[in-house]
Amino acid sequence: MHDLLAEAIQAHGGLDRWNHFDTLRATIVSGGELYVLKGMPQDPTPREQVISLHRQSASVQPFGAPDQKTRFTPEHVAIEKLDGTVVAERSNPRASFAGHELTTAWDPLQRAYFNGYALWTYLTVPFSLTTPGTRIESIAPWQEGAETWRGLRATFPTGFASHSQVQEFYFGDDGLLRRHDYHLDVAGGDPATQYVYDIVDVAGIRVATRRHAFMRAADNSPLREREMVFVNISNLRFS
Repeated sequence: MHDLLAEAIQAHGGLDRWNHFDTLRATIVSGGELYVLKGMPQDPTPREQVISLHRQSASVQPFGAPDQKTRFTPEHVAIEKLDGTVVAERSNPRASFAGHELTTAWDPLQRAYFNGYALWTYLTVPFSLTTPGTRIESIAPWQEGAETWRGLRATFPTGFASHSQVQEFYFGDDGLLRRHDYHLDVAGGDPATQYVYDIVDVAGIRVATRRHAFMRAADNSPLREREMVFVNISNLRFS
């Protein structure tokens, strides 16, 4: 394992502790410009997010109606009633984004797919960087004020559902995640950067509870006037 990745994983609680659990539940509140551009402005209603830690699977409720939830895997996305009745579903959901630009409207299943992979990614890093087939390499550090954050580039395997196949992650001197860079492939491929804050210890695992994503300039600096997504996370429970 790459030395910095090993350090980061240990700083976030260690693989042994992570592997002790199967599921993470959390309350999320999210919003930002991206949802407005996609024709789906996000209301401030708290939602229950559930993810599987060791495979890409997630669900959020309510979604679209008080008695509805989503069900996400890379190969399939669905909107269901709480009793399991399928409202809408789509296989190979990634293909539905072909030709999309930043302002192309999403349908509810595309929104559900985005929510599924994005929250799964955010809640599993850096542990998910050990996914078989992922290539990890060192990159130049990022200078943020007086701090120097060490960087890793992850190239995920084909079929891994996330913002883009290649992503960058930056860690502080304490080994904790500070910044996450990617391209938003499901919305035209524009570069974005996400800053993480308020890391808490939950059952021995350290998790960021605030995330703010911005459009990214050519010099990799955040365009802070373009906050595309924010996510506030609370009530985290591992099981």
